[in-house]
Amino acid sequence: ISMDAVVTAGGIPQPGEPLYEYTQGQSKALLDIAGKPMVQWVVDALCQAEVVERIIMVGLPPESNLQCSKIVDFIPNQASMLENIRAGVNKALEHNPQTQHVLLVSSDIPAITGEMVDWVAQKAQETDDDAYYNVIRREVMEARFPNSKRSYTRLRGMEVCGGDLNLIHTRMMTGNNDVWEKIIAARKNVFKQAALIGYDTLLLLMLRLIDLDQAVNMVSKRLGIKGRGLVCPYAEIGMDVDKPFQLELLRADLSRQTPA
Repeated sequence: ISMDAVVTAGGIPQPGEPLYEYTQGQSKALLDIAGKPMVQWVVDALCQAEVVERIIMVGLPPESNLQCSKIVDFIPNQASMLENIRAGVNKALEHNPQTQHVLLVSSDIPAITGEMVDWVAQKAQETDDDAYYNVIRREVMEARFPNSKRSYTRLRGMEVCGGDLNLIHTRMMTGNNDVWEKIIAARKNVFKQAALIGYDTLLLLMLRLIDLDQAVNMVSKRLGIKGRGLVCPYAEIGMDVDKPFQLELLRADLSRQTPA
């Protein structure tokens, strides 16, 4: 199997946002981590991954000087995260109209490796769903990154946080846009998430009466898509950089991996 990876690198922190003092109006993806831009770590992992054929970089210009023979396109930042994803998927379809699955990779998960990327792609080959969403168990996250302070969703039998390397079928982008707008708007807002998944589902979640498969089925049904939750063994896929302490945590972590 081979597929394209769409890297979303369009975020520019604004004054008042947690990372603004570090970025000062520049792209978050280019923040230095252990001697190279954050997004370069992500690109390195995609270059190592056997499954990735091409990388489509959305939100950064070619002058960003990223190193990787697999980067084939630089697409300017679009109006929203949804538009960035759509532009990337459309570019993948331009290269190959038969493309079915595309990896969606956030530029702020610098600790990932090629092996992790390949794992996600392999798991997705097992079924034919519209979207595959990685979740990481709390104990996996805390064993690898004890001070990450993620927020977790409690399910029956486990607590999980979401990952930032996921996979979608290209039909998701050519179909119902309304669903996507809602999903993206709800990403960081617990009340919007509740409205989106339904208060009945939320109540069952709060009472810890449903497991991951049931939760995914209920949400998928409400959104009119076929989704699958992957319980991911790699904490790195969920270790993104939203706040200064997470940036410093990953700087320290990845400095240990870089020869002095």
